[in-house]
Amino acid sequence: MKKGDKLRIIRMDDNNGTDIQARKMDGRVVTVKFIDDKGQIHLEESGLALIPEIDKYELLTDGEVHK
Repeated sequence: MKKGDKLRIIRMDDNNGTDIQARKMDGRVVTVKFIDDKGQIHLEESGLALIPEIDKYELLTDGEVHK
């Protein structure tokens, strides 16, 4: 995975419903901004970061239709 790749967020951890911004990301297609030293995937669209061990997402291929 690299900067510019597209991901579809399946489920972001929302801290038991308390993180409204994370909850709103479920199902969205986003762009990788950068990956930090801890492996967190920072997103261009939100300022949030996906944590691979906690959040669920899929890498989209170039030919895949983006919703």
